[in-house]
Amino acid sequence: MLTVPRRVSRHSALQWAQGQSHWVEAQLSKLQPGEPFQPGAVIPFEGQDIRLHWEERLARSPALVGDVLQCGGPIESFAARIERFLRSEARRRLSQATTEMARVAGVTVRAVSVGDARSRWGSCSARGAIRYNWRIVLGPPHLLRWLVAHEVAHRRHMNHGPAFRALESELYGGKVAAARLELRALGPRLKRVGLRF
Repeated sequence: MLTVPRRVSRHSALQWAQGQSHWVEAQLSKLQPGEPFQPGAVIPFEGQDIRLHWEERLARSPALVGDVLQCGGPIESFAARIERFLRSEARRRLSQATTEMARVAGVTVRAVSVGDARSRWGSCSARGAIRYNWRIVLGPPHLLRWLVAHEVAHRRHMNHGPAFRALESELYGGKVAAARLELRALGPRLKRVGLRF
């Protein structure tokens, strides 16, 4: 999509855009395809690869058996059922971890929810509501723990100053910078999982 100021003519804007075609092609070549939820696909879950398996005769509710996430019912709703399962697992695990870490930090959390924000892994409102990206459950458990530590620390410090950093580190119990870098490196793949294109 090309956005231009009102005073620029359409012709001039398109001519400029054509001159940028090499840059556009380079950016498009960096895009990785989505990894849709389909039978036989291998996706990460808690940092381990699991295989998605479908047989119509199996129960419609997905069940993790070893390293296989199996699901039955109509094939047309397979992907939706897999995503609902993963979101539910994320909500359950994040709620439990947040409750435990908030107790340790001596703070209250009003609500925990999950979504699928493109650019953020978590957010904390001044009123005590924490929202996470459900895809964090696809990564290793220590990254989920770090994300929870980060958001719970915001319940006491709504900034990223030294006091916040100290509490975040204390709650996480590990190297915060290493976790942040690991999620930054792993994040693009986690955000492609389940996408059709």
